[in-house]
Amino acid sequence: MIMRFVGKRLMLFVAALIGLSVLVFVMLRVLPGDVAAVIAGTNATPERIASLRAELGLDKPLVAQYGDWILGLVHGDLGVSAIGGKSVAQQVAARAGVTFPLIVLSLLIALAIGLPLGCAAVLTRNPHLRGLFHGIAIVAGAVPALWGGLLLILLFSRGSGLLGLLPAQGFPDDGWSAPMRALASLILPALTTGITAGASIMRYTRAAVGDMASSQAMDMAMACGMTRRQAVLRVALRLATPQLVSVAGLTFAQMVTGVMVVENLFALPGLGAMLVTDVGNRDLVAVQSELFLLAAFFLLLGLVVDMTHRALDPRLKASGVVSGKVNA
Repeated sequence: MIMRFVGKRLMLFVAALIGLSVLVFVMLRVLPGDVAAVIAGTNATPERIASLRAELGLDKPLVAQYGDWILGLVHGDLGVSAIGGKSVAQQVAARAGVTFPLIVLSLLIALAIGLPLGCAAVLTRNPHLRGLFHGIAIVAGAVPALWGGLLLILLFSRGSGLLGLLPAQGFPDDGWSAPMRALASLILPALTTGITAGASIMRYTRAAVGDMASSQAMDMAMACGMTRRQAVLRVALRLATPQLVSVAGLTFAQMVTGVMVVENLFALPGLGAMLVTDVGNRDLVAVQSELFLLAAFFLLLGLVVDMTHRALDPRLKASGVVSGKVNA
């Protein structure tokens, strides 16, 4: 049953990738504008534009263009930027060295905020503290990323901030060869997205652990001699882990799109800034590969979360799926 489940999920993953590739390719072709006209400039002659279209392969039938693109993807070739003439794969790899550390750091901050506060909201019996935790979750989750980032810049940025602790813009030219400088440049952007995401994780944690805290498993744990605090942290939190893993995976996926605003606010050379620039330049080759990679990453993350959830959820084990036998 396990292999059947894995095989079914992999088949759905491949089918979704094919569907997404077609959707990305078609949607970009119906957008207004002509990349050849953008490259040639406003004063270019029709002959020059036609020559560029032939050079870029834009004069071929759409089926042929799609086939060439997919064949390149299969061989790991994302194409060459029509505007800059650089390899898209190399640009994506360089920009990913900024974006994905930012996302991971943001997720760690969100988990460090959401999990303890969510558990604390379940453990406390004080109605005033519960109201305070509820208010924190609502207010922090309602703050727009742009406004929160500007507030952090005013408080902590060097030069213009009140405290002047951290850089507010840019990323070191030598990248991660200077790890402390690189990490310092990501702290404020990570806090901007991590605090908002942490509020969401706090609400999910409070709901999931709270449901488990009122279950029979808690009564059995306390009957065995555990205190309520021990039962919540050792039993209820453990039973809620599969749901929280799914929430963390979805939060990670949401951050991929959320950091696009943050990267532009903090002038970080990440994938978000690259995608916005390429869309503005109408660089079809780069945009279609970047969007496909982002969509493929979302699908892969969903597959991993789905598999992890099934492996961790004891109810699925009890149903006989994991053991390979289906209970009658």
